Amino acid sequence: MKFFLTIITSTFLTITTIAQTKNDSIITIQPQQKTLKPKVEHAEPLYTDLMRDLGARKGEAEINVGFGVASKKGYNEYNGFIEYEWAVADRLGLEVEVPFSFNHKSDNNDGSIYVLNNKIEGLKLATQYTFLVNEKRKISLAVAYVHEFEFNNFKELGHQGSVFTGMKMNPVFIGAKNFKNFNTLIYIGPVFEHHYKEQKVDVGATINASMMYVLPNSKNFIGLENNMDIDRDGFHYTLRPQIRLAIQHNLMIGLVTGVPITKHTGTNLDVMTRIIWEP
Repeated sequence: MKFFLTIITSTFLTITTIAQTKNDSIITIQPQQKTLKPKVEHAEPLYTDLMRDLGARKGEAEINVGFGVASKKGYNEYNGFIEYEWAVADRLGLEVEVPFSFNHKSDNNDGSIYVLNNKIEGLKLATQYTFLVNEKRKISLAVAYVHEFEFNNFKELGHQGSVFTGMKMNPVFIGAKNFKNFNTLIYIGPVFEHHYKEQKVDVGATINASMMYVLPNSKNFIGLENNMDIDRDGFHYTLRPQIRLAIQHNLMIGLVTGVPITKHTGTNLDVMTRIIWEP
């Protein structure tokens, strides 16, 4: 009898030891959770948008489609764009954008005012790197570069004109800080425009300062963009009141109105809507 009890006890202890070892092995090989990089959520302007969120994490992406109407002197301009932006690595974003415009002569234009021809404006390629994210102070700093190849209009292309008319090069500094629900951002940099036909380079600058009020616990905001551009035609200043509404957690729509402050902007008034989808 003692012999059988000894065998049963030994067998039970052996099975218990094997089970415990197996459980320990399972616990040991469980993968550790990946720690996400710090990120501060900033309200991104709708007109001069960024190449990706400041402090973007690898794999994040966004598709934007926009359409607008601008009242010019003697004609109306219908413009739009399609863009795709994604984070190829933590804090490093890339963007591809194709803007286009179609123009229609107004009724009061007797032909004395030149109307621009329809065209695909160009191909924009941009990159952005966030080099500082301070969660405690709600500050993000980044550098970016935008390169645009400018296309000829459809009419000239039909006469075997050159495809490209020039290119723009725009290095940018971006800084953003949140004051609770108020989000501020500045986007500034020189612009170098190379005209192929004239064989010359014009030097200008772009400055965009914005302030948005973000509704608590939402992606909705209302705010104001200050767009200032300097080119060979002079100084252009436009105020852009705007609003963004979240339809779903990954789908938003924005509305922007442009009110020119300087008289020689060439535009009386413009309106643009932007659809933002995060797949």
